[in-house]
Amino acid sequence: MINPAQKKAIQNYRARLTQRGLTRFEIMALESDRELIRTLARRLTEEGPEAEQLRLAVKTAVSGEPPKPGNILTALRRSPLVGADLDLSRPREEGRKVDL
Repeated sequence: MINPAQKKAIQNYRARLTQRGLTRFEIMALESDRELIRTLARRLTEEGPEAEQLRLAVKTAVSGEPPKPGNILTALRRSPLVGADLDLSRPREEGRKVDL
């Protein structure tokens, strides 16, 4: 039996989760996958590119569809070096003479 203080604390906690856009739900899985599923769920609640990459990888693995073409270009566009104005030119040299 839950006392009123515990019940109110749980309601407040769940209300804060809802404000963050999170929801609680129950799943059925193997006992051996418990930590994996909890870790996955924890990572998916984080904001940022890592969570987005993980979400995409899980969706791709679960859907069973082959990856769409153009993913390399998408990955290159997300590179931290985009817009870094790097000078990648090299001096042109003739090289050494070799007597064959």
